[in-house]
Amino acid sequence: MVRSMTGYGHSANHFGGYKVQIEIKSVNHRYSEIVVRMPREWTCFEDAMKRAVQQRIKRGRVDIFIHREREGEGGSAVDIQWPMVEAYMQAADRLRNRYGLTDPVRLQDILQLPDVIAMRDEATLSEEEMEKELLAGLREALDGLCRMRAREGEHLARDIMDRLLYLESIHAEMAGLAPTVVEEYRTKLKQKLEDLQDSAFTIDEYKFGMEVALFAERSNIDEELTRLRSHFEQCRQLLQSEDPVGRKLDFLIQEMNREVNTIGSKANHLALVNRVVDMKAELEKIREQVANME
Repeated sequence: MVRSMTGYGHSANHFGGYKVQIEIKSVNHRYSEIVVRMPREWTCFEDAMKRAVQQRIKRGRVDIFIHREREGEGGSAVDIQWPMVEAYMQAADRLRNRYGLTDPVRLQDILQLPDVIAMRDEATLSEEEMEKELLAGLREALDGLCRMRAREGEHLARDIMDRLLYLESIHAEMAGLAPTVVEEYRTKLKQKLEDLQDSAFTIDEYKFGMEVALFAERSNIDEELTRLRSHFEQCRQLLQSEDPVGRKLDFLIQEMNREVNTIGSKANHLALVNRVVDMKAELEKIREQVANME
């Protein structure tokens, strides 16, 4: 099943005296990147949450936002960080002694200094229980995210399938035009030589045949058409795979482009060149869709 890299999921649960909301969103990214934003007191659970996400999502940037609201009164305490306060006071004394300052240190000044006070939760759950509840909420949000990514992936797969049909129709036209290229060249060359022919100039049939044969060798696109047909089939198989296929499809589109470019360089025929332009434009549209796939 093809999955998109964009999606959103949400969960809201009550535990540990909090209402905890978890939002998770994912966007396109070349690799896998997971960013968690949560209350500082809960950062000890970050690694466990990242591992849970990595089990479900293999590619894309995933942002997780955890918001909490205290339910009811109490449950929190304020701790004074005495070593930090003592360090600030000693620094103030050194400044006064060095520069002869006489300004007193006021309470409001101390309270505004960083890391002087810290909020502490009077936890109603153990650390293991808190981690279990957080992971349950995360999995609920992940379920919603993955459902959205799967729905979007279905749309992408159908769009690419339709475009593959169009590419195959262009391929069939190319295969039909290929045999006529040499014959048209032969006819045009013959006409030019006949126009130049006079008593001093006659057509050398052997050299004429060699020139046509060399042109036929240079302009032959059978191998490129065969490889393109194989790439189309591989693309269909990947779109039906259960594994992440974004990178494989991206590589396959590059290979298709390479074959089409080769055909364009060999084609000495206006109709073929026009088909090459059409195919390259369609491959670019597919490439843009593949860039959204996991």
